[in-house]
Amino acid sequence: MKLEFTKMQGLGNDFVVIDAFSRKIDLNSQQLRFLADRHFGVGCDQILIVEKPSGKEADFRYRIFNADGGEVEQCGNGARCFVRFVHDRKLTDKREILVETLGGMISPRLEEDGQVTVNMGEPIFEPRDIPFLADKKSLTYGLDVNGKEVEISALSMGNPHAVQVVPDVDSAPVTVQGALIESHPRFPKRVNAGFMQLVDRKSIRLRVYERGAGETLACGTGACAAVVAGIARGLLDNAVRVGTRGGDLVVRWEGEGHPVWMTGPAVSVYEGEIELRKA
Repeated sequence: MKLEFTKMQGLGNDFVVIDAFSRKIDLNSQQLRFLADRHFGVGCDQILIVEKPSGKEADFRYRIFNADGGEVEQCGNGARCFVRFVHDRKLTDKREILVETLGGMISPRLEEDGQVTVNMGEPIFEPRDIPFLADKKSLTYGLDVNGKEVEISALSMGNPHAVQVVPDVDSAPVTVQGALIESHPRFPKRVNAGFMQLVDRKSIRLRVYERGAGETLACGTGACAAVVAGIARGLLDNAVRVGTRGGDLVVRWEGEGHPVWMTGPAVSVYEGEIELRKA
């Protein structure tokens, strides 16, 4: 079958976006992996599916699949691209929409300057809800990574994150250690591994090894998780600029009981059509 798609990116974190709102589209894991393949398919970090909501509360349903074909709960850069997509395709005229995701409701808003702000919801620290295997909740945990203890903050932004502070992100062992943390047995559903360098109280640099995708140029939920971890530990102020390899995001969090707000760009790259084999 021929499949229409839109290629989008948020700070270099790139997506294949598919309109399953206007017509029903079901893709299996083999087809998803083919789409994400940078040699034989379109190529992307994640595939985003725009669907009708399951109930009356939300405007849309948003499904996210990693390059390995596995479905995940949340994607912050994807959420920004999502609201840009539904506006460009005239699926809504609302500047702020309510979107149902596997990780809960989010409300992205298209700003007048073209940037997109997303209410990412409240962060989750309770280990069983991340999920993370720990005896009790703590701001930091020691994690044995190949015989070396690494200090991390564990939390969920609708998907699980392990954030560690490093002196320099450029020399951090992101690809090697990130892969080990991603599949660490204390994270039953795997985890996104964040490496955060503190620049000052209002800015950080960040690299993220994403679950099911490897290192990406940017990770929206990873940026939120890193800032939240830094604020919770008293290392950062409530509004922080996050420098990623793909560009900058601004993340705001007023503390416990408040949602996390993320602002950044969302760009349509091109539209296309590809032949998909039925498997």
